[in-house]
Amino acid sequence: MIYCCLIISEPYFIFFKPTKTLGYAAGGPGWTRWTTLDQVVRVDHETLNKIAKLRLSMKRVIECVPNFSEGVDEQIINRITGEIAAVNGVKVLNVDPGKGANRTVVTFAGEPEAVVEAAYLAIKIAGELIDMRTQHGEHPRMGATDVCPLIPISNISLDETAQYATQLAKRVGQELHIPVYLYGHAQADKRRSDLSVIRAGEYEGFFTKIKLPGWQPDFGPGEQDAKRGATVIGARDFLIAFNVNLDTQSAGIANEIAQAVRESGRVIKGERKRIPGTLKCVKAMGWYIKEYNRAQVSMNLTNIAVTPLHRAFDEVCNKALGYGVKVTGSELVGMLPLKAMIDAGRYFCLKQGLSPAPGESELINTAIRSMGLDELAPFDPHKRIIEYML
Repeated sequence: MIYCCLIISEPYFIFFKPTKTLGYAAGGPGWTRWTTLDQVVRVDHETLNKIAKLRLSMKRVIECVPNFSEGVDEQIINRITGEIAAVNGVKVLNVDPGKGANRTVVTFAGEPEAVVEAAYLAIKIAGELIDMRTQHGEHPRMGATDVCPLIPISNISLDETAQYATQLAKRVGQELHIPVYLYGHAQADKRRSDLSVIRAGEYEGFFTKIKLPGWQPDFGPGEQDAKRGATVIGARDFLIAFNVNLDTQSAGIANEIAQAVRESGRVIKGERKRIPGTLKCVKAMGWYIKEYNRAQVSMNLTNIAVTPLHRAFDEVCNKALGYGVKVTGSELVGMLPLKAMIDAGRYFCLKQGLSPAPGESELINTAIRSMGLDELAPFDPHKRIIEYML
């Protein structure tokens, strides 16, 4: 039997089948019930979430995760996020500033046109408020808005998302006169589609790099902007930014571990030979974060179907032991999909000899506890899992 649901005002629903009304839903927060002539059915939060996801599945939704080169000044961060939040049809999902990296990762989502408008306004005001001539931090960067990826979420393909990224890049270049490089799925030239390749040399090196053959920007002026720098805009699949905490202050040790696990591995000096790392679809670097008084292995997991979150965490744990250090916990930057946490929970239940927890929340709590995701700050899954926020 096929039913349709008329949403009056959540959590009030009228359920129909082809010939007659089945009944109505009524009740307060947490649960409600709908009645037919002969039964009462309880509808809890999980069911209401499924209805919300059904509504979401009917829309085209993309996510945008711009990285701004300011992680300390709260007024600047609030001005940028305020511009985003003011755009109708856009929801700010997460704001994650890092003082040591001097970088803020913002996550927002909505229908494509609204997201592109919000991204443009954010890039504009970031260029007005952030001065790259005095900006310094642990994270590589090349501009006030360092990178601005668009990610398909619902009812839109990666190809279509790349078209929106190109529209945004063209507008930023033409109207704001900022040099813009396309990357990821939006970049046709695969020799310069990798973010790390584009960003090599960083802000300071781009005054020369931008004039080299093959390094003219895709849009905007062919000269580095002294105050705003350059930016990278593109389209990609979902990525998890994930830092693993070490019980050492040595950035050197952290970087050795990063080279051992990242897919690109390391180059042996003098031999022109590269030894690949142990984790596919992983980019990594090591650094010391003064704010935390410890070193971290900072990773981007670009395909969690190939290398899931728990696999990356365990591999860093194993490699760290070889350098005489231990992993004390981890840190999520931005947001992640529900599946990553559920899979991690199941993995650690089995690893610890426990029966897989029966419920979603128990699995998530197991993942948080096992990876120490709350070591540096409270970890609220309702604010860090994208499905919950959407």
